[in-house]
Amino acid sequence: MSEIHPDQRVAVLADSQNLYHSAQSLYSRNIDYSGLLDEAVADRSLVRAIAYVIRADSPEEESFFEALRDIGFETKIKEIKTFADGSKKADWDLGMSLDAVSLASHVDTVILCTGDGDFARLCSHLRHEGVRVEAMGFGNSAADELIEAADDFVDLAEEEDTFLL
Repeated sequence: MSEIHPDQRVAVLADSQNLYHSAQSLYSRNIDYSGLLDEAVADRSLVRAIAYVIRADSPEEESFFEALRDIGFETKIKEIKTFADGSKKADWDLGMSLDAVSLASHVDTVILCTGDGDFARLCSHLRHEGVRVEAMGFGNSAADELIEAADDFVDLAEEEDTFLL
């Protein structure tokens, strides 16, 4: 696959739920999305940055969504679904995958900010289409199949000061 170079066009897709839960469970800290975006782009040409978030009616979430937009992320917001049995569900896996496939013809690299192994097949598909795929997540909670399927994996745990608040 292609190497990193300054003319490379990149799309950054951030699975905010996965990042949030990993950072909280491992470090009791939050993600520094500014540091994440800067490191992901790495002096390349940013075509699009999208953060996939869930609205859970938390008082601070609107300011979080606004902060993401200020940093440079487009936010895609999904309402949390509550089922009759009281269970809740919300996930962006399909939406994130569709966006990655749609963006593939417009970028050289797709950067998936997640540790979710469900994206391993997406990595394989994008690579087959000639797109470089990088994944960024916490190595100690990222799925092995995602790490193996990507061209490169950045372990956020190796640079806590850059990626955590």
